[in-house]
Formats: sequence, C-alpha cells, structure tokens
Amino acid sequence: MVLQDTWLFHGTIRENIAYGREGATEEEIVRAAKLAHADGFIRSLPDGYDTVLNEEASNISQGQKQLLTIARAFLADPPMLILDEATSSVDTRTELQIQQAMQTLMKGRTSFVIAHRLSTIREADLILVMDHGRIVEQGTHRELLAAGGPYADLYYSQFAAGQGLAG
Repeated sequence: MVLQDTWLFHGTIRENIAYGREGATEEEIVRAAKLAHADGFIRSLPDGYDTVLNEEASNISQGQKQLLTIARAFLADPPMLILDEATSSVDTRTELQIQQAMQTLMKGRTSFVIAHRLSTIREADLILVMDHGRIVEQGTHRELLAAGGPYADLYYSQFAAGQGLAG
C-alpha cells in the first residue's frame, strides 16, 4: 500500500525500505530503490542507505518519502496494490518519477489507484468515476473523454492550461 501520507520510522533508509521483508539482502533493497527511482537521491545523501531518518522523516522531501514507500512496495512484491493519492503533495518533476515507478510497480498485478490528479490514472485498464460514494462512470481514459461526462469535465479542467490535452 502506498498512501498520500507516508509512513516512515526513525531508522536508516535501508531499514525503512526493508520494513516488512525480514531478511532482505542489500542487493534486493538497492534493486527496489532503483525500480522506485529512489537510488539516485539516496546515494546523493552523505550517508546513502545508512542515512538515519528523524522521527517525522523531515530530513527528506515529501517526494523522496513517497519514493521510499514505493521502494518498500517493490521489495514486498505483493499480488495486489492500493495506491492512495500517491502524487498529491509533490512537485511536477517528482510526480513524473513517482508515476514511472508506479507504472512499473503495477505491471502484472491488480492495482487500485485512488487519485484526483487524473494524470496518475490515464493508463489504467479501467477507471471508475465516483461521486458521493457512487460509481457514475466507468471505462478507459479515452472512452471516458469521448463520453463527455464528469471524468472529461474534471480532466479538461485539470489540463486546460495546455498541459497535454491529448487523450
């Protein structure tokens, strides 16, 4: 599970990635970090994978926290994923890194992606549009744009500033 509000603990970056996967090797931890696009920023830290996160992990950015939780999910290799607003509080550059990591992570497994930023779900096999707890539309990105309903309205409102309106 990768949530909007990340959960990291006081400990090293290595320990935080390995959480929930007892006995993970150094090679597995680094591979997970690379798949999550986190290895570069980790290695740029003075102590790399041995960098100790403080209690709130405030010594790294929100985007870096998200990448660490995605690395943790890669290492856990679950059959099913829940990604809840994983890009909601990050800048555009970091969002692209997180999206790339999530696309790789979701391959070959059932994934539920909860998102208000529709750029996060454009590649989904099936999108369910909900309003007040009810499904009001469903389909692929292209199908929902063609239908011209609530999804299309929200999509075009988010991308009206010329940010790639191509469906």
